[in-house]
Amino acid sequence: MPRSGLGWPEAQRLIRVVRAPAGAPAARRARRWPQVVAALAVCLALLVGGGLVAGRALVDRYESSVGREVLLDPSARDLTDSYVGWRRLTGPLNYLLIGSDLRAANPGAGQRSDSILVVQVDRDLNHAYVISIPRDLRVDIPEFGGTSFGGARQRINAAFEFGGGGSGGVQLLSATLSALTGMRFDGAAVIDFGGFKQVIDSLGGVTMCVDTEVRSIHTKRLFPVGCRQMNGAEALDYSRQRYGLPGGDYDRQRHQQQLLKAILTKAMESGVTRNPLRLDQFIRGIGQSLTVDTGEATLTDLVVALRNIRPDSLTGIRVPSHPQSIGGVSYVLLDPEADSLFQAMRDADLAAWVRAHPEWVNSI
Repeated sequence: MPRSGLGWPEAQRLIRVVRAPAGAPAARRARRWPQVVAALAVCLALLVGGGLVAGRALVDRYESSVGREVLLDPSARDLTDSYVGWRRLTGPLNYLLIGSDLRAANPGAGQRSDSILVVQVDRDLNHAYVISIPRDLRVDIPEFGGTSFGGARQRINAAFEFGGGGSGGVQLLSATLSALTGMRFDGAAVIDFGGFKQVIDSLGGVTMCVDTEVRSIHTKRLFPVGCRQMNGAEALDYSRQRYGLPGGDYDRQRHQQQLLKAILTKAMESGVTRNPLRLDQFIRGIGQSLTVDTGEATLTDLVVALRNIRPDSLTGIRVPSHPQSIGGVSYVLLDPEADSLFQAMRDADLAAWVRAHPEWVNSI
């Protein structure tokens, strides 16, 4: 059973570990995972935004409805006491967040991790760094037991598919990232685009500021320059665009980081975490689509550990890299500065790295 390190007298009353019913069909369990988690939006925005009382009510609701899977490969999971900040209310905390481009209408097209984010909360648990991993980054993907995949040098977003999608795909992706960066994770979460849209719509939309006019290659929707309210479909559509933008995929990464901040801002400003009726509606609307891997931590632990995170305490980072065509295939290759970024991630010293490398910091 996950342990609570908070010392609350009523902690055991709040913590309810969800287990799959005995004999539950495997197909039903398999369908749950891809709808998965907007972990930053949920953990940072919805859990911490409303104060301790609202947080407890929310945690109680989640602990009874959230789905759990083993999403981290053993080689990628941090088991050392020094990096389990929820236990001592100290950081850092490292989480892997993945957006899947699984299309329900075309499952034969396969599954790739369209968005890969590493979130590191600093040692004081007051600031979160959101590092976007380029989807086309050329890396060594290790072999994965239980599948026919024997390892390859490929785009990193292919790891999700090579692992079989689902929890296996996340495990292979986490193992790939851990081998690349040398860091390990406290937890992981995945969300498909349908689940992401539902989160935004549940909040009544978010404000996004378009800095370069772009037309969606998916819907042909035109996004003119300026700030405006977007519903879930619009915000998701905009955050997925990279063609026609001066920075290409790097602009897309920045827009996705901006969207996470917009969700956090809207959740805190709208009062959803302070209004019991709205909170209940929100939880019932998305609770069953949530699946997380928080290791030994409960959601109660994370509520308290992340209580100081606010929209202005997010910093977006790009991995130093550049696009290059190899054999007619477009890849992204690491720049020398990436080594210092990975070292800063391992050392939990991203504040110093950001000061030394402002060119790789996104304005979000």
